[in-house]
Amino acid sequence: MISLKAKVGGIEFRNPFLLASGILDETYYSMKRVWDNEAGAIVTKSISINPSEGYLGPNIYVGRGYVLNAMGLPNPGINFFEIELEKLKKDKIQIIGSIFGSTVEDFVYLAKKMAKYCDAVELNLSCPHVKGVGSEIGSDPDMVYEIVKGIKKEVNIPVWAKLTPNIDNIVKLGMAAQEGGADAVVAINTVRAMHIDIKMKKPTLFNKIGGLSGPAIKPVGIASVYLLKKNLNIPVVGVGGIETIEDVLEYIMAGASAVQIGSAIVNKGVGIFHLLSEELYIYLKENGYDEISSLIGIAQD
Repeated sequence: MISLKAKVGGIEFRNPFLLASGILDETYYSMKRVWDNEAGAIVTKSISINPSEGYLGPNIYVGRGYVLNAMGLPNPGINFFEIELEKLKKDKIQIIGSIFGSTVEDFVYLAKKMAKYCDAVELNLSCPHVKGVGSEIGSDPDMVYEIVKGIKKEVNIPVWAKLTPNIDNIVKLGMAAQEGGADAVVAINTVRAMHIDIKMKKPTLFNKIGGLSGPAIKPVGIASVYLLKKNLNIPVVGVGGIETIEDVLEYIMAGASAVQIGSAIVNKGVGIFHLLSEELYIYLKENGYDEISSLIGIAQD
C-alpha cells in the first residue's frame, strides 16, 4: 500500500506538497481553491499585527528562469485575517499561519492569534527586502532563539522557523531555532537580488532590491536543506525553485520531510499539486517504496 502522507514536527499531511507563503493565500476562496487542487496544506500570506499596503509598483519582474519581487509584505493585519482563518477552520483545511514582526512581543501576540485556527505557525524570519523585519532580525541567531523560545512558552501548536539564505552560515540560524524549541525549520526564503532596466538606466523594482525565487534558487535551497538536515535533529521543510517531480525528489533526498510550492504556480497553475502527487505516486511504485520517509535524507553522507 503506497502512501503519500508526510509528517513534519508532529503534524501529518495528506501529501508533502504545501503551498508556500505569499501565493494565493490571503483570502478564504483562494486558499480553498489550492486545497481543493490537492495541496497537502496551505501556508498563509505573512501576517503582521497591523495592516500594511506594502510597496508601490513595479514590484514584480519575471526573468529567464526566475521571479524577482519586492511586494513589501502587504497584508490585511491579523484582526481582519482572522475572518478568513475561521472559515478555513470550519472546512477542516490544514493551515500553517505565517507571521512577521519586529520584536519578540510582536511574534508572540501573532502566534497566539494564529494558534486558535492553525495546525502550526511559520515564523517569517527571512524576507530580504523589508526594513526592521524578516532577514534583518532573522540573521541574528540570538534573536531567532529568543523569538522561537518566547512563542513556544505561549502556544501549544508546532512552531516552524523560516530561515534566510542571505547569511554566511544558515546552520547557525537552524541551531538557534532548534535550541529555542522550534519543531521544524523551513529553508529557504528568497535570495536578495536586483534587476536593472537598461533602457531606464535604473533598478526595475520600486524598492530597488527584491527577493529572487524560481528555478534559479533551487541549488541554494538544496544545499541549505542538506546542511540543516545534517546538523539538526528537527525536520526540515524545503522550498525554492520546485517545479517538477525531479526537483521534489532532490529536496527529499537532501533531507526535506515536505516541500513548499510557490513561483511554479505562476507558470503551471494550481493543478501542479495534483500533478506532483500523481508523479510521486508513480515514482514510489516504480522504485519499490511504500512512503517518502524511506527517501528523506538518503543522499546524506
